Amino acid sequence: MTRSTRERIIDEALRLFAERGYAATSVAEIEAASGLSPGAGGLYRHFKSKYEVLAAAINEHAARTRSQVAESLAELSTMEAAAGLEDRLSLLCRAGLAKVREESELTRVFFRDLSQFPELVAVVREGLLQPMFDAITTWFRAQPEYADVKVDWTGIAAVLGGSVVHYRLFQETVGELPGHAEKDQFVAAWVRLAVGLLPSPAPVS
Repeated sequence: MTRSTRERIIDEALRLFAERGYAATSVAEIEAASGLSPGAGGLYRHFKSKYEVLAAAINEHAARTRSQVAESLAELSTMEAAAGLEDRLSLLCRAGLAKVREESELTRVFFRDLSQFPELVAVVREGLLQPMFDAITTWFRAQPEYADVKVDWTGIAAVLGGSVVHYRLFQETVGELPGHAEKDQFVAAWVRLAVGLLPSPAPVS
């Protein structure tokens, strides 16, 4: 699918911000990477400033995340009758890992540059991070196996969702897997923890 000039500017700017940092990336460099004549002002036909490009990237990623979360929940809900609980949990975990990996460029920009833009931090928090945690809570509450489980689902989502985010962030920032655990190992352990939330069967008298 062919990207529009505006989409190219956003995508290439985010890539450069992730690689070099926001302050170290010039408008001319963004233009060159986007296939525009560097320094000719082509970026300004679509955005008022470099900051507006960054803000557009953040907001569009947030909008896409909300859509993806809704689609993922709908897709997972269709599996309930056909797949066992552990298979559903595994897919949920893998979907979360894939989403965090998809946002790797944005993650680097977030940690390096966004502290100077609190309004964009709020967009990331409310548009990308919180929807992921809310989706975990929604999913667990919708599963028949957990219908009678009395736990703090918000807290559970923070722990289970936080572990998914941490697994990928550790990879991004340290360059190694946390505990050297391969992805399949991590997913299997995550599923075991989630299954452990289920009440133990009543002892046979």
